[in-house]
Amino acid sequence: MKLEPLPTDPTQALRVRAHELIPGGCHTYAKGDDQFPERSPPFIVRGAGCHVWDMHGSEFIEYGMGLRAVTLGHAFEPVLSAVRAQLSLGINFTRPAPIEVECAELLHSLIASAEMVKFCKDGSHAVDGAIRLARAYTGRDMLAVCGDHPFFSTSDWFIGTTEMNAGVPESTRRQIVKFRYNDIAGLDALLQQFSGQIAAVIMEPARTEEPTPEYLQQLKARIGASGALLIFDEMITGFRWHLKGAQHEYGVTPDLSTFGKAMANGFSASALAGRKEIMRLGGTDHTRERVFLLSTTHGAQTHELAAACATMRYYESHPVVETLYARGARLRRGIDQAIDAAGLGGHFELLGRDCNLVFATRDAEHQPSQLFRTLFMQEMIKRGVIAPSFVVSYSHSESDIDRTIDAAANAFRVYRGALTNGLDGLLEGRSVKPVFRRFS
Repeated sequence: MKLEPLPTDPTQALRVRAHELIPGGCHTYAKGDDQFPERSPPFIVRGAGCHVWDMHGSEFIEYGMGLRAVTLGHAFEPVLSAVRAQLSLGINFTRPAPIEVECAELLHSLIASAEMVKFCKDGSHAVDGAIRLARAYTGRDMLAVCGDHPFFSTSDWFIGTTEMNAGVPESTRRQIVKFRYNDIAGLDALLQQFSGQIAAVIMEPARTEEPTPEYLQQLKARIGASGALLIFDEMITGFRWHLKGAQHEYGVTPDLSTFGKAMANGFSASALAGRKEIMRLGGTDHTRERVFLLSTTHGAQTHELAAACATMRYYESHPVVETLYARGARLRRGIDQAIDAAGLGGHFELLGRDCNLVFATRDAEHQPSQLFRTLFMQEMIKRGVIAPSFVVSYSHSESDIDRTIDAAANAFRVYRGALTNGLDGLLEGRSVKPVFRRFS
């Protein structure tokens, strides 16, 4: 997109320069200008708790912080203290550091299926490692991916399934098939159609839709009988649905699972965990062909593992997950009341668990609408709330929740007017767009 600097606003000039130097203007698509209304703060310079400040010093309540990675809060002191202590000792050596074992022990103690653990920097690498293991363990190439879950990896095997698949060979795309969540018959059909070919079924345990009774149990049984592996991506659900993971919440143990985001309160740490029989293929204590599992220069930097340890220990000793549910429930009640008061039933809807609230925006014909999403986000930003979602953190206070409900109630009045009279003159710039699209 072409952006012209505004002489009176140096942040706009910096935005233009960012697009000149960085494809898309940032390093994460979900943080891009095309994901936010035009008058959003272009840059955030600092945060404390659930509050952030832009380059002008304007303060906002923030939701979905760090793409749901900052679960405790920005600049959370117990985590920062652990990081500072480790920084003074050095962060990257030519041999492993003791904290690598300490952090693996801690994750192992929390997640029942984590018989072995491998750390890396981000979710994509962790999931990629799981895919390589599954293919090596089963001797198969194909993958079944839940088509209702939006993102698993930046690698070709997944990006080839999206609308934004330029540069991915057709041969790679043919190795992936999709199934729908809560559709056990559809998965059965895939496993039968590609009998003996599917290495793994990968999915989130849940997202905005809860599993129907026995769905995950039936799914695991079908996958096991087919000779494939079950991989749970718990980047979002881990440390949010339950301290021991969504797999504990639902009583289903995957063969492999991945964790990150909330595991280190925004620091770059993620993990691949799973059955020892499978994970050991990435090591040296077996006679099978070795798997190049995960090996990165910065994969186990000590300060980030210190952040992970401090974060997980804080979860153990404080009611973090319980607070996420409580704050989210309070927010849901208030937003739902505001929806009813504005007569927006069927046009604006909260989705997901209380600890992970997202919203849907629909137009006058009740069709999903990016234009109305833009309008709502724009009006919330005017009222001091950055809300690409309503995903709460441990730092969101009851006062923050109340302020958000008030902001939403006022934004809904504008939304209601747009449904009645149209959007003309209400949107201050272009619409937001889906991340995965073929053209800009």
